[in-house]
Amino acid sequence: METLSYPIYDADQHLYEPEEAFTRHLPKAFEKDFFFVDVKGRRKLVIGGMLSEYIPNPTFEVVAAPGVHEKWYRGTNTEGLTQRELSGKPIRPPAEWRSGDGRIAVLNQQGLYGSLVFPTLASVIEERLNHKPEVMGALFHSLNSWTNEEWGFARDNRLFSVPMICLADLDMALEELDFVLKSGARVIGIRPAPVPNIRGSRSFGFPEFDPFWARVAEANIFVCLHGSDSGYDRINRMWSGDGTGELQAFQNDAHKLTLDHLGRPIADSLSALICHGVFDRFPNVRVASVENGASWLAPLLWRLNHAYGQMPQAFSRNPVETFRKHIFVAPFYEDDVDELGKLMPADRILFGSDYPHPEGVAEPLSYLAEFKNFSAGDVQKIFSSNLKGLLEGVRN
Repeated sequence: METLSYPIYDADQHLYEPEEAFTRHLPKAFEKDFFFVDVKGRRKLVIGGMLSEYIPNPTFEVVAAPGVHEKWYRGTNTEGLTQRELSGKPIRPPAEWRSGDGRIAVLNQQGLYGSLVFPTLASVIEERLNHKPEVMGALFHSLNSWTNEEWGFARDNRLFSVPMICLADLDMALEELDFVLKSGARVIGIRPAPVPNIRGSRSFGFPEFDPFWARVAEANIFVCLHGSDSGYDRINRMWSGDGTGELQAFQNDAHKLTLDHLGRPIADSLSALICHGVFDRFPNVRVASVENGASWLAPLLWRLNHAYGQMPQAFSRNPVETFRKHIFVAPFYEDDVDELGKLMPADRILFGSDYPHPEGVAEPLSYLAEFKNFSAGDVQKIFSSNLKGLLEGVRN
């Protein structure tokens, strides 16, 4: 394993949260909206009155080992195995994966200094409860409260848990933001998708959400848009004829794989922030795209530049310049990072391993091989100083 002389920061690690992460602080009034049941000997999640198959084992008692899906995502699955077959025998998550102190010990073993840590199951909430903003807010508060108690938001200044916030009820979102900030959060996460609302979904770039962005700017933190169930799998269901199903892990067909259910929502979300003026009104806001890859970037930058040529009066400056100033991108290992380096400056690229998920890499620092054509100085930015600077509130 290659070692580097500076502290390495990973922008994308995950915890496997237990049931109590969502239920410990959930008010009794909402217990029927989110609970676990036993079905034929397996623990399953019922959310919004629906038995969910979004994640096959939502308690994470057993999981696929880190990195076992690498062939799938690199497109080198020459044997034609399914993702389930590639998963092999499931493993029980080691105890150190499921506690803050244990995860710091894992970082030491991996040769990493610090990391962001995202929840795994939280992405199930908004798409399935988008008509109940008070329930979504309560579930995120329960999760964030549990995370604060069990992991902390800046453990030893090395482990930075990412609290999730739903903007469907702006007052609740502001209360939650104040809560996590007072608890020491350095970063927050929101879903890359329109904000659900009983009146219809809305762009979080609209001025009605300015109180949220103003508080983010005042607190000098950054916002992560992490890959999620953003609702775009409905497009696949339109083509497949399945109008009643839901996005499920490890369930694919060839046509679905060509529908960019991660790239499209993050591209649309970042475009909304730019085109609806968030960075003009709040020039200190910084946003990171995490676990969305980067294959969507070139087409988006082309469209932004083209829109500027069509409607220059709609922008304060070329939106591509705005993108490169305010937005950070963490590519997948299967992306063409050399091409990414032509599109984005090195000080706007982040390293994220997705550990310990099966679609990530088994050893985070094996990611270094993807950046063999970058200069030593640029590698240091990508693997260290960029995320370190974001966490410390440094602006450049």
